[in-house]
This record gives sequence, structure tokens and C-alpha cells, in this order.
Amino acid sequence: MTRTIVASATREIIIGFDQPFCVIGERINPTGRKKLAAEMIEGNFDTVIKDALEQVAAGATMLDVNAGVTSVNPNETEPGLLVQTLEIVQGLVDVPLSIDSSVTAAIEAALKVAKGRPLVNSVTGEEEKLEAILPLIKKYDVPVVAISNDETGISMDPDVRFSVAKKIVERAMDYGIKPHDIVVDPLVMPIGALGDAGRQVFALLHRLRNELKVNTTCGLSNISFGLPHRHGINAGFIPMVIGAGMTSAIMNPCRPQEMEAVRAANVLNGTDANCTNWIMTYRDYKPAEAGAAPVSTAAPAAGGGRRGGRAARAGAGAARE
Repeated sequence: MTRTIVASATREIIIGFDQPFCVIGERINPTGRKKLAAEMIEGNFDTVIKDALEQVAAGATMLDVNAGVTSVNPNETEPGLLVQTLEIVQGLVDVPLSIDSSVTAAIEAALKVAKGRPLVNSVTGEEEKLEAILPLIKKYDVPVVAISNDETGISMDPDVRFSVAKKIVERAMDYGIKPHDIVVDPLVMPIGALGDAGRQVFALLHRLRNELKVNTTCGLSNISFGLPHRHGINAGFIPMVIGAGMTSAIMNPCRPQEMEAVRAANVLNGTDANCTNWIMTYRDYKPAEAGAAPVSTAAPAAGGGRRGGRAARAGAGAARE
């Protein structure tokens, strides 16, 4: 069974087909968040701290950490800021982290100070990226997100995206990196622009699981980009994509409707043994009054862990809300 191990200094998480769905909190990312970007540039991390704590309290299994505040001289500005952000976050929470950057120097700088076994986000099928990132993955013995695009861009043909993923897995093996440390992002397209985007990703996930035997992730909200009431689409997509074989997603755990869908899918998929996490989270659930959000007085539980040791995201990830 394919198992990708990620860890903080004190907590280990397994991403796998027989594990609860891994929710990677997306909020610590200034892309599309001008206020957050301005704060980080000024050295103000109040929102970063708030987002870190809220996402873990809401049930995030991991947190993605991105410090891409500007496209101006990112090789000079991003490494130091990413290290600073990473150190603040890992000092606040005990969940594993995902180091998210398109700047190789920033990834390496962050890997030098990261505790445990973080996930690197990401490498693509571009030769320049493969040659820059894969040696770091081998050197630091960490898993990596492999995004299914290359020099030609993002193909609308899911067979091409599968071929790019296969190329990355094979190149990683050339460096001695095992497939279980490659988490493939098959690139979820916006359903509002591409009507068969859902069917495409479901078919891709079956192939990635059965042929390449790799774990998978995605920018979940890409599926609803451009549509009204996006959270309804996202919540419907979650159990379907989990049923098709996806094992993690970069998403906003502070959306109760979407987290309910994750927890329900874990129950129905058999990865929430005896419905324990569901019961612990919703045992005091009270139906909402008209116009109000449902509430639960139980603290959400993050499932999937045990104690112990940008390339191109379709739809631009869509404006984090």
C-alpha cells in the first residue's frame, strides 16, 4: 500500500489510500490576498498566526506555507521571508507543513530549517524544474508534489497530463526517490469553463492510483472557479474525488460545509474507524435556525495522524476567499 509520510517535530501523518483524507490548509498564501502580502512585506505576521491557528482548530491535517509576496526579484526576497514564515508557523502548531514556492532557493532555505518531514510543493515536468528540485528532494529525504504540466503548459488532454506525471515519477526514481514520496497533482480544471473537468480528474485519479500507485492532491477550489456559491460545488466535489482515489487536497478547512463533506467521505470510505472522528466532532451538533450556519459545540478533530517522530494551478487557484 502506498504511504507518504510527512511529519512535524512531534507529529507524523500518513497520506494513503487507507488513511483519512489529508486536508492541507491553504490560507497561509499571499497569492490573491493583497492585505496579507502587504503585511508580510512589512514584517507583520498577525494574519499568518491567526490563519495557522484557525485552520488547525478547524481540522486541517497539514498547513501549506507560501511567502510569494511579489514577482519582483523573488530569488532575493522570497527565501528569507519563507524561512521566517515557516519558523513562526512551526512554532505555533504541531501539524506537518507543506513548503510552497516556485523559487528553488526559497525551497532549499526552508528545508534547512524545517522540522520533521515537510512536503515540498512543488515540481513540474519541466526539465529545468526537475533538475533543480529533485536533487533537493533526495538530499533532504522529503516528499514532493508533482504537478502534471511541463514546458508545453497545461494540456486539456488528461492522457497527456498522465504522461507528464509518469515522466516525473520515472525521473524521480532515477534520483533514487521512491514513488510513495511523489504526490501527484493531476490539475483540476474549472468546471465552469470545461464541462467534463470532473470526469477528467476522476479518470486520471483511477489511473494514477492503479498504474502509477501514487498519492494525489489538488487545489480543490479550482473546480468551482468563476461560479456562484462555490462552496456548494466544492462540497459536492469532495466525496466524489475521494471516491475516485484522491488522498489529499489543498483547501480551506475553515469552511464547515466542505469539512463536513471530508469527514462524511472518511466515514463512508471506511477510513474513520467506528465513525469516531465524526462522532467526536458532531456529537453536540445543533441544527441551524433559518438563515444561520449549523453549529457544533465539539472541537473539530483533524483525523489521519498519529503522534511520533506554484507552478501552474489551474484557474489560478482561485482566489482564496
